[in-house]
Amino acid sequence: MKELNKKTECLTDSVIRRMTRISMECGAINLSQGFPDFDPPEFIMKRLAEVATAGPHQYTPTWGASNYRAAVAEKVGKFMGLPINPDENVLGTVGSTEAMMATLMAITNPGDKIVIFSPYFENYAAQSIFNSVEPVFVPLNPPAFTFDADRLEEAFKDPKTKAMILCNPSNPSGRVFTKDELQTIADLAIKYDVIIITDEVYEHIIFEPHKHTYIAALPGMWERTICCSSLSKTYSITGWRLGYIVADRPLMDRCKKVHDFLTVCAPSPLQEAVIPGLKAPMSYYKELQDHYTHMRDIFVGGLKDLGFTFTEPEGSYFMMVDISDFSKGKSDVEFCEELARKVGVAAVPGSSFFNEDVNHLARFHFAKKDETLYEALNRLADIRKKM
Repeated sequence: MKELNKKTECLTDSVIRRMTRISMECGAINLSQGFPDFDPPEFIMKRLAEVATAGPHQYTPTWGASNYRAAVAEKVGKFMGLPINPDENVLGTVGSTEAMMATLMAITNPGDKIVIFSPYFENYAAQSIFNSVEPVFVPLNPPAFTFDADRLEEAFKDPKTKAMILCNPSNPSGRVFTKDELQTIADLAIKYDVIIITDEVYEHIIFEPHKHTYIAALPGMWERTICCSSLSKTYSITGWRLGYIVADRPLMDRCKKVHDFLTVCAPSPLQEAVIPGLKAPMSYYKELQDHYTHMRDIFVGGLKDLGFTFTEPEGSYFMMVDISDFSKGKSDVEFCEELARKVGVAAVPGSSFFNEDVNHLARFHFAKKDETLYEALNRLADIRKKM
């Protein structure tokens, strides 16, 4: 057999999804892969039932159904405070994963460099490999997960640097970047002619007093920002695989060309069914924030009572927990596998998110029903005995 694609030689399977498989094998509570165990909003489920019979069931236009794009434009424009044209500035995608991949394929050439904060969502590294670009990692320093502006500028000033991937709120750290921090990034992007690719799937899961700022809305940034997002987290539909890109027309036109031949279109019935969610009143987002604040408080309070050390999340539904007291003599990978099998709770080893040599953290998520979280905490209470 002739040699296969060299790009795949250095890839492993997703550590996050591996932990889900281990969780399923041993019956552990899955706090590794980030999906809820509660239903989407009733008004979306009702529309899905109607669409199941009435359709549509065939291809939409490749950019997305016109009413889907219009709903995205209206919703995004409202929160960003920018006029979004559904025909020029919106592209429907198969989740934010395809949105990010299409973006990288559209704007990068082999040998370009892309700045990524570390810790980072594991897909970014794989997508860099697929596109033959070099990731340049700038550390977010735990436990506060702040960055050094001088070190960031060093990465930006390299003439090969084409773009930066900015996840805000951040997965896995739960960090929400301040407006001043985003202005620092924006100033560097303008100074060194760098495109900012945002991953803002947790934009509505923010904990007081923190606020989400869209970097695209800062002065001079609309023209150089490609916003990748998903409906998975906001509407509790991670399996629907619906996402979008929002960008200025010159950037969008390139992304459309890639998407057209990459996935053709997102699922047409689901584009139709999610529109009531995109048109939801502002009260929905307040209720969403209150719901996730409630889940966070249960899990954070329980871990405090059990004596765990962690960084309290400012946004998203993830948190990084220090496992040093429980993992002596074990790698974080070994620890997480034993945690699932012996304690019955699945988490993700922190080393899978870091470019640096960090092995003392594990990522947990808390997008679960009250009873699920309480049962997870009950099991974690026995961690010293069982491990």
